[in-house]
Formats: sequence, C-alpha cells, structure tokens
Amino acid sequence: MLLIKGGRVIDPKTGMDQVQDIVIQDGIIKTVGQADQAEYDKVIDASGKIVGPGLVDVHVHFRDPGLTYKEDIQTGAAAAAKGGFTTVVCMANTKPVVDNEETLEYVISQGKKTKIHVLAAAAISKGLKGQELTNMEELKAKGAAGFTDDGIPLMDASMVKKAMEEAARLDVPLSFHEEDPQFIQNNGISRGAVSEQLGIFGSPALAEDVLVARDCMLALHTGASVNIQHISSGNSVKMVELAKALGAKVTAEVTPHHFALTEDSVLEHGALAKMNPPLRTEKDRQQLIEGLKSGAIDIIATDHAPHSTEEKNKPLTEAPSGIIGLETALSLGIMELVDKGHLTMVQLMEKMSLNPARLYRLDKGYIEEGGPADLVIFDEKEMWRAEEFVSKAENSPFKGKELKGKVKYTICGGEIAYDDGEI
Repeated sequence: MLLIKGGRVIDPKTGMDQVQDIVIQDGIIKTVGQADQAEYDKVIDASGKIVGPGLVDVHVHFRDPGLTYKEDIQTGAAAAAKGGFTTVVCMANTKPVVDNEETLEYVISQGKKTKIHVLAAAAISKGLKGQELTNMEELKAKGAAGFTDDGIPLMDASMVKKAMEEAARLDVPLSFHEEDPQFIQNNGISRGAVSEQLGIFGSPALAEDVLVARDCMLALHTGASVNIQHISSGNSVKMVELAKALGAKVTAEVTPHHFALTEDSVLEHGALAKMNPPLRTEKDRQQLIEGLKSGAIDIIATDHAPHSTEEKNKPLTEAPSGIIGLETALSLGIMELVDKGHLTMVQLMEKMSLNPARLYRLDKGYIEEGGPADLVIFDEKEMWRAEEFVSKAENSPFKGKELKGKVKYTICGGEIAYDDGEI
C-alpha cells in the first residue's frame, strides 16, 4: 500500500479542494480522507503540495515509428511522466502512418512498455491524403482511441461529413487540424505585423477560421463528437462558442504556448517560436484565455512536437514547425492562468485532466475512492529552470526560462512513474 499524506487534494469532478490523505492499493484509490494506522510500503509526505488527478494530454507526437531520431515512445512517455501526465494520445502522422492495424498495434504495444498510459489515435484518411477514409470500425476494434489527420487539414468537405457520420455511429471522437492552405504562403508565422517585418507572408487567422466554421456546422448536422485542435484565433473561439450554444458536440483545445506567447516571440526565438497554427496577436491570446474562462475551450493540450536541433537551426522559412511541451505545460498553466486569476486550480485540473479524459471516453481525470490511482503531486510555488529535458528534443522557446510549479511525483496505476527526488 502507498500512503500520500497531508496533500491539498484537488478533484475537478466534485470540485474538492482540501487537505486529505490518500491510500492506494492494487492500482486503485482505497481511501480519500483520514488514513488508517497501518503498515505502508511507502509514505509520501505531500504537505504543502497539491495532489491532483494525473494529467491527460490528447495531443502528442512521439514520432514512433519512423522518425525516432526526434523522439520515441519511451522517451516521450518519460517526458510526459516528468510533466505530470499519466495518459497521452499519440497522433497518427508517423512513418508509416497509423492508418492500418499493424502500425496501430505497434504503437499500442510499445506504449504498454512505458510507465504511463500511451494511447493511439488512428488516421481519418488513408495515408493522410484526405481522399479515402480508413476503416474506422476495424481500427477502433483494434484499440484506436479516436481519429485525426493532425498536421494536415482535410479539405474535402463531403469526406469530412462521411467521417463524422461514421464517428457518430461508432461513438468515437474526431480531432481536426484547421488550416486552409489556400490562404497560406509561409506556414508557422502569423500573417500580420511580425510577418511583414520579416518579409514573410505567413498564415492568416482566416485560414483557421474558415475550416473551424465548416467543421462546427458539420458537427452540428451529423451529431459527431468533434475536437478543434490547437485553436489559435479569437474568431475561432467565438465560432466554437456558437456551435456549442446550437447544440453541437464540439470541444476545443488550446496549447500552453498559444495562451502564453504571441507572434512577437518569433522575433526573439526565431524557429523555436514557429508552429502550426502560429502564435498570433495579443488580442487573440486574450481571447483564448477568455475562452478557457467561459468554457468555450475545454482542454489544454501540448501538441508536443519534437524536432532535432539541426532542423530547428535552419532558416525560419525552412525550419519545421512545432515545439515540445510536456515538461513545461503544468508550470505555464499555473503561471499564466492560475497566478493571474483567470482560472482556479480546480479549473486548471479540469482542463488538463477531466475534460480531456471525457473527450476520449476514459475513466480518468478525477480522484475518488475506487477510482484509478493516476495522480500528480506538485509544488505550485517551487521555481525551476527549464534546462535538462527528458525528451530527446530541446526545441522550446521556454528553454532556460525560470518557471514556477514543479512536479514532485507522477503516479500511474498505483506505481511511481516519476520521482523528482531520484532524478
């Protein structure tokens, strides 16, 4: 048995926020409250620290199979555990693409060798080509948690409608990367003052807005569970809000870098601030935060996207888009949202654990007796410098920055997946 003693226990499902003991036995939470006097295999003193449900990230790229020089399932899972995540959902844009049973089973089997829950989304279209649907029923039966062509927008609206109809029948979520390439010349940098200063056309918010509007309405008419990935535009937030009000089963996720940074970061960090969709204006950033506060945005997801140093050192228009995010996400949520009064700690845990678990129909993201022993213990006040990453990659504009809020333990299935004292 494991005893977590005297921590500030936060459960987003019930709204609980109080000092409690937690006893874990056989991978399950046995007691929440006052622990019995008993012999424990290990006692963790959590006094002065927060005990929350293990974080759930519905959007990670572990680059495995095919691009393991950037990351692999083992290193990605280790980075997740260090960041407080006990469950992650891997995207399908690997090489080969997760559009077949063999590749799906490989990701799932490798994930089972890690200390956390590694789930796999399968592709919506074969080969991510946007032309022919995968066999979603077959892939779901083999363990696909959901479906996405993340990294590539789906441009054939009739095919998207068919995908939504099939997903509604199977009761699985679809996640969409919303950027219409017809409006983009240089992706990764927002079209605006900074792109003009750099002499780059960039990617206007319009490219995101038009596809978000389309897919919100398709979701309304099909009844499918649709997730708008890495939302970046204030107008798109308003469209999600409208779709929800109309009764669509639409959720939206935002990354920590989109609510923490703006397009100006490109001037300071270059390609380390290049991502799809790009960082946008301060007005957009504030609208993203308002969306988190109003509930228009349900989920915080990292879009953990590792690249090699050599790739990111290329000229801005040639370097790949994306940054790593698993090890810094919780700190950024604390610093940018909780400390600044936008969200309570209970609400932050809801966005980072309960809501993402609900999107993928997972029995996770809460703390109660008889529930899963997936937990994160962190010190919300401890300062640390983002220097040594567990990920294979270091492509982050937050590298070298002093951050607040440090994960001390990650517990998954009742076992310690990460212990800050043993690093």
